Amino acid sequence: MSRLAPRSIRALSSTRSASNRTIESAVRSWTRSISSTPARAAVHRGPTLTTASGIHAPKAAPSFSVAPPQCRSMFIQTEITPNDDSLKFIPGVGVMDEGTAEFLDTRSALKSPLAIRLMGIEGVKAIFYGPDFVTVSKDSENPWAVLKPEIYSILMEHFSAGLPLFRSEEDKEAAGPQDTRILDTDSETVAMIKELLESRVRPAIMEDGGDIEYRGFSDEGFVKVKLKGSCRGCSSSAVTLKSGIERMLMHYIPEVKGVEQILDEEEVIAMDEFAKLEERLAKNGKSKDSK
Repeated sequence: MSRLAPRSIRALSSTRSASNRTIESAVRSWTRSISSTPARAAVHRGPTLTTASGIHAPKAAPSFSVAPPQCRSMFIQTEITPNDDSLKFIPGVGVMDEGTAEFLDTRSALKSPLAIRLMGIEGVKAIFYGPDFVTVSKDSENPWAVLKPEIYSILMEHFSAGLPLFRSEEDKEAAGPQDTRILDTDSETVAMIKELLESRVRPAIMEDGGDIEYRGFSDEGFVKVKLKGSCRGCSSSAVTLKSGIERMLMHYIPEVKGVEQILDEEEVIAMDEFAKLEERLAKNGKSKDSK
């Protein structure tokens, strides 16, 4: 028993030495494999798990990439007007600092980058700028469901980018109405008419997406005006003139005997067609009642 003990000890010691050499060789091989592939640690950029041995993966370097600029979002509201072919778009920011502006064709719209883009939409026939809104008028053949998405896109792009409304200050000054500016040559009656149109009538009409323009005062006592924006060609414009504007002017200014609306050629045609339609509807109603 005593002779076998030293042999067992020597065998055990030899086994342990071989095992240690195997472990050391494996560790050296593992170390060389890590040092020979340094790029692998740099590939990972997220959080890593720690091992039980307490070895942590190297932290990724902070990223300094710049995110692309984002457009400021905005909410554009719409309001209906008495004119079915005109819509009032409210971008939530100021449009005209002072006065109003109207564009009835492509030539007049050249003064405003926004107006020329809107006029480029098929079916759009007029653009009107108010203090905080844009009124878009269309023809009767194109529905709003088709036009509104493109109008929204153009308005949002323009106002979110803060682009100028006019190409120059001269175009901006010339676009606003000069009709109600009181001149030194105006009589007291004309000055009062202009004051009432500017302070009482114009704000009320703008609520419906339109405007009124003073065109003169005749010797017979009739005030000549022109309706603009959504009020242009509207079937209820005659009612607005008689029951609202005419009554108020005659109440405050005794010299005023009435109000006359100045119409463009296309407005005359539209009013005639509307009168014919009302006449046909009245005849159809009478024929049904007789049966």
